[in-house]
Amino acid sequence: MEDQSSTRIDKYLWAVRLYKTRSIATEACKKGRVLMDGLPVKSSRMIKPGDVISIKEPPITKQYKVLDISGKRMGAKLTSDFIKDITPDEELEILRLTKIANQLNRPRGMGRPTKKERRDIDNFFDPDED
Repeated sequence: MEDQSSTRIDKYLWAVRLYKTRSIATEACKKGRVLMDGLPVKSSRMIKPGDVISIKEPPITKQYKVLDISGKRMGAKLTSDFIKDITPDEELEILRLTKIANQLNRPRGMGRPTKKERRDIDNFFDPDED
C-alpha cells in the first residue's frame, strides 16, 4: 500500500495541476526541467511536505513548496492547500519584461504594419506628438 506522507513527483505535479497529464510531467522530469536542490530529478523521486520543487519554464525557473501530499487530481481551487508558489519576484519581473518585449515584435510573415499600427507605434515612441 502506498504511503500518503510521500508520493512520486510526476504524480504529484499532475495532481496539483502543474501539468495537464501525468505523461507530460514524466517527460518534463526526463528532460531535466524538474529540479530539487538544483539537481534534475527522475519521475520516480518520492516527495514529502516541505520539499521545494523548481520547474524550468523558459525564460524563468518557477519554485513551489509542497504543503501536503495528494495522489489524486484535484480541482484548481483546492491546489492552494497542497502547493505554494514561492517564485522570487526577480524571476516574475523577467517574465513580465519578456512578455512586453514579445508584444513589440511582429511575427515573421505578417507583412508591413497597417496605417493604424504605424500610428500606434509612432504614438508609443513619441507620445507627446499628436
